[in-house]
Amino acid sequence: PAKGDEEPRTGLRVGFVGAGRMAEAIAQGLIRAGKVEAKQVLASAPTDRNLCHFRALGCQTTHSNQEVLQSCSLVIFATKPQVLPAVLKEVAPVVTAEHVLVSVAAGVSLSTLEELLPLNTRVLRVSPNLPCIVQEGAMVMARGHHAGSEEAKLLQNLLEACGQCEEVPEAYVDIHTGLSGSGVAFVCTFSEALAEGAIKMGMPSALAHRIAAQTLLGTAKLLQQEGQHPAQLRTDVLTPAGTTIYGLHALEQGGLRAATMSAVEAATCRAKELSRK
Repeated sequence: PAKGDEEPRTGLRVGFVGAGRMAEAIAQGLIRAGKVEAKQVLASAPTDRNLCHFRALGCQTTHSNQEVLQSCSLVIFATKPQVLPAVLKEVAPVVTAEHVLVSVAAGVSLSTLEELLPLNTRVLRVSPNLPCIVQEGAMVMARGHHAGSEEAKLLQNLLEACGQCEEVPEAYVDIHTGLSGSGVAFVCTFSEALAEGAIKMGMPSALAHRIAAQTLLGTAKLLQQEGQHPAQLRTDVLTPAGTTIYGLHALEQGGLRAATMSAVEAATCRAKELSRK
């Protein structure tokens, strides 16, 4: 019998095929939030290089991708996109109607996933971002033809351990990559520039970077908790002839808005291009 068959189902068993940073981040979030027990998680990878991180969390590990599917009904594929088709072909013989399969590989469409798996397999696609590592991810998920609202709810509930997760049409996934996947780098660039402005004015570097990061964090929390449009919050900080309007004028002169919109557009177009390949 497969590994999961001899023990009573005390809870959900979650499998990971691929054990890189994103897989580890998701596993860590699920375990920390008490969504699954560490011993109910089984991860596979070709070498021990990344599996040691899973063992440190208390998870089971293996070098066999098929074993993961034989032991777990919910399996998250977190391999590199170019490796995924070969991995799916390899596990296809052990996929059953019980399985719910989730891909976090960028640029691999639901139709490609469904083509490589047995007919009627329940497949969902998730686009995560790096802050999943600190349980503050912004994720979107899209479901294939055979995944119903029950599977979507189950996955959404699990992934909320790693941040915010919203169900969207698949067409939004590439936009999410441009906005939130690449957006992490855009926000880092802005944070760095904010700090450098303070350094230019005489503040020590380490202090300036700490304050810039905290300013981003605090502003994001305000936007989320107040549920306000950013323009409203921005107006609240503005006083006539005050410091902020002088700074905002300089940002407008530098074309910050147009540059940011172009950055999201460029990253989205590139994501679409990679998806087509």
